[in-house]
Amino acid sequence: MGALDGLKVADFSWVGAGPRATKDLADNGATVVKVESARRLDLGRRSPPFAGGDRHNRDASVFFAQTNTSKKSVTINLSDPRGVEVAKRLVAWSDVVVENFGPGYMDRIGLGWEVLQELRPGIVLASVSVAGRSGPMAGFRGYGNSAAAWSGHCDMTGWPGTEPHMPPFAYGDVVAPMMLTVAILSALEQRDRTGQGVWVDVSQIEAMVHVAADLFAQMPDEKPANDDPSFAIHGVFPCAGEDRWIAIACETDAQEAALRGVLGDDDVSSLTRAWEAEALETALVAAGVPAAAVLDGKGLAEHPALNAAGHFVEVDHPVIGRAKMPAPPYTFSETPGTVGPAPCLGADNADVFTEIGFLQDEIDSLTAEGVLA
Repeated sequence: MGALDGLKVADFSWVGAGPRATKDLADNGATVVKVESARRLDLGRRSPPFAGGDRHNRDASVFFAQTNTSKKSVTINLSDPRGVEVAKRLVAWSDVVVENFGPGYMDRIGLGWEVLQELRPGIVLASVSVAGRSGPMAGFRGYGNSAAAWSGHCDMTGWPGTEPHMPPFAYGDVVAPMMLTVAILSALEQRDRTGQGVWVDVSQIEAMVHVAADLFAQMPDEKPANDDPSFAIHGVFPCAGEDRWIAIACETDAQEAALRGVLGDDDVSSLTRAWEAEALETALVAAGVPAAAVLDGKGLAEHPALNAAGHFVEVDHPVIGRAKMPAPPYTFSETPGTVGPAPCLGADNADVFTEIGFLQDEIDSLTAEGVLA
C-alpha cells in the first residue's frame, strides 16, 4: 500500500517536466493514467538509450521507462473532438490533471481550467512550463535548456574566461518537477480543507532561480569553475586510472590539515594521482575530510551503498526486459509504495476506458475510427 493509494491522476504531460512529477505520485501508490497518442508520440519515447538499440520501437526507450514508472497508458487523439470528449470523461474520474503543453493549448482543445472545474468540482490542475502562465513572460515557449539560459545557470557554468555553457541536459526538467510534486500535494491539502479546486502553475525558470539563489549572492565577477571562494580547497582532482576523479572540499583549517595528513604537503592534484579514487575517498572521509569519488553512470548504477539502500529497483518491462529503475529517494515506515514498470503505449486502454464507463463495443468502435489512437 502506498501513501497516495486512491488518488487518481490524468497525466497529459510529456517529455520530462511533467512526467517526473507524476512518477513521484505513481511510485507512491496514485493511479496515474498517462494520456498519449501514436499520432503525436511523446518525445520521451523517442529519446535514447534504446533497449537493443532499436530506436524504432516506441516502447524501447530507457529514458521513458525511467521517467514513467508505475503508470498506466491510454491513447486518445486530442485533435479529434470525439477524443476530447473521451478525455473529459477521464477528467471527471480524476482528482488531479497534469499538463505541460504550451500555454493556451488546453483552452484551445476545450480542456481549460473553467471546463475542468465543471467536469470535476474540486479538481486540481497542475501546469508546468518554461515561464509559467502569468506575468510578463507568460506564453514563452521552449524546453528545459531555455530555462537554463534565462535563470542564469548557463552564465555561471564553465571555466573562467569562457562563454556561457549550456548544461549537458535539460536541468529545468529535473528541478521543476520536484516543485510541481510539492505544489500538487499542497493543493490537495487545500482542496480537502475547503472543497475548492486549485490551479497550480510552475515556472521552470523560477524553479531554477530558486535552486541557484545562494550562488547569485556570492558569485564573483569571474566564473569560479570548480573553485569556491569560501573554501580553502574545493575542486575535482585526478586519481589513478583512466578518467578517474575525486571531489574534495575543505572549508576549515582542521579539514585542510587532515587532508595534508593523508596526502602530504605537495600540490593536491599531483598527490591524488597516486591513489585509486575509492581508496582515497575512504581514507579522507575517515580523516574527517569531505570527499567523494566521481562516479559515471555505470558506477552510479552499481554503487553498493545505493543498491543496499534500495534506491534502484529491478522491474520487468515487456520490451526492455529486467532493468533497474530509480525509486523515490525517501522511505515511509508504513506505506513504502511500489515501483512498477513504465507502460507500453496504449497498454491500458481497455481497463481504463471500461473503468470510466465505456462499453467494449464503444472502445472497439472508437479505436477503429482513430479516436483512441
